[in-house]
Amino acid sequence: MKNKVQLITYADRLGDGNLKSLTDILRTRFQGVYEGVHILPFFTPFDGADAGFDPVDHTTVDPRLGSWNDITELANTHDIMVDTIVNHMSWESEQFQDVMKRGEDSPYYNMFLTMSTIFPDGATEEDLAGIYRPRPGLPFTHYTWAGKTRLVWTTFTPQQVDIDTDSAEGWAYLTGILDRLAASHVKSIRLDAVGYGAKEANSSCFMTPKTFTLIERIKEEGAKRGLETLIEVHSYYKKQVEIAHKVDRVYDFALPPLLLHSVFTGRTDALAHWVEVRPNNAVTVLDTHDGIGVIDIGSDQLDRSLKGLVPDEDVDNLVNTIHANTNGESQAATGAAASNLDLYQVNSTYYSALGCNDQHYIATRAVQFFLPGVPQVYYVGALAGANDMDLLHRTNVGRDINRHYYSTAEVDENLARPVVKALNALAKFRNELPAFDGEFTYQADGDRSLTLTWTAADGSSDTTLVFEPAQGLGVDNGNAIVTLTWRDAAGEHETRDLIAEPPVVSA
Repeated sequence: MKNKVQLITYADRLGDGNLKSLTDILRTRFQGVYEGVHILPFFTPFDGADAGFDPVDHTTVDPRLGSWNDITELANTHDIMVDTIVNHMSWESEQFQDVMKRGEDSPYYNMFLTMSTIFPDGATEEDLAGIYRPRPGLPFTHYTWAGKTRLVWTTFTPQQVDIDTDSAEGWAYLTGILDRLAASHVKSIRLDAVGYGAKEANSSCFMTPKTFTLIERIKEEGAKRGLETLIEVHSYYKKQVEIAHKVDRVYDFALPPLLLHSVFTGRTDALAHWVEVRPNNAVTVLDTHDGIGVIDIGSDQLDRSLKGLVPDEDVDNLVNTIHANTNGESQAATGAAASNLDLYQVNSTYYSALGCNDQHYIATRAVQFFLPGVPQVYYVGALAGANDMDLLHRTNVGRDINRHYYSTAEVDENLARPVVKALNALAKFRNELPAFDGEFTYQADGDRSLTLTWTAADGSSDTTLVFEPAQGLGVDNGNAIVTLTWRDAAGEHETRDLIAEPPVVSA
């Protein structure tokens, strides 16, 4: 994976709503800004029960978006990451429909998990209560297989039926997806929901030793096909550190809430501790197609005695501050208020979570870009987008508050905003300055500031970012809370206002 800034986007939410339009926007409006792109599920159908994460056919491009030829064409100019949805598929898939019709006579019968697959002798109340859940209720849905009612394992929604990754049929299905992606010159895969993908009795069925075995198997198969593997897991922060030793890349999901915590409190001690212990083989994000994860900095959901990066009361205050900054919009989109009943995420754009404060927004992006790892920016964040309450009210799906549809005209309109211009300049700076391929060091000054420095191996360039969030407390649109200095071929430079004076690398 190149050490360049990447975009995360749906195929249908920028421009004309297809892969050709996305390619054009990346090559024109964002030329030199995003050199890689994670395209969220574009499989058939891309607009199912969970915005493409419930594929009927994981090996076909939805023809409304384009074809595999469009993916291959985009790969000529951008490194492409694509989701491999490990845990489940759509109940409308050919395989599951065949099982519903033929039951045990179906060749796909062993491909899907039922309650009896894991608990052949039945389950006790303790067994069921011990299953880790991302959403309320038990992970089972009644389905009729050849006239017999079965309790099918459905971790997320009733429409997403879980795959038995231990079965020969399930494993052949997963490796077939990898074959298809490699053939289209995809460079990286993101394992979606893999933390739930290996279930066994007498366990939480989430991030167990068996899960790590599954991850290693998929990583090995991906490597055979030239695919780099990124793991997507929201969990206790020490589990993320542990995971990082076993995979190519892991998301830094603790960073988004920790940066919000710093901006809201003016303190950098928790963030500085994370910089000290975090894995450097990370993909850094502030926003994704999901909500803002808070589970990643709190105590362990399965053992509250294992303390988080911040106290749980700080997590509660963080959530309440987001709700206040958004004038209750995030509260209307989170938890039982909307149909996405995630227990560990706050649904809001990152820009809105910061109260649409331009200075604070560009400062948090600067810290993201300065930490070791490959930065990814979600398409709504790339345009400093605010919460889309109209879309939320139309769908009543909490995450849609952060899934706006941008026409080409809207893209152009937002590109003219100073905060977006500054973000694009910062991304180009991150891509072009050789220092970011060199050595990283940091220094914490008590709990008030954090200094991040990069130095090129040959000494030709260096850059330092000083993050002082307390400077922005108690102001409407925030004083600048970062100072950026850098040295390039033209000498030394400094800016205290990334919006008024965006950094530029001199040739």
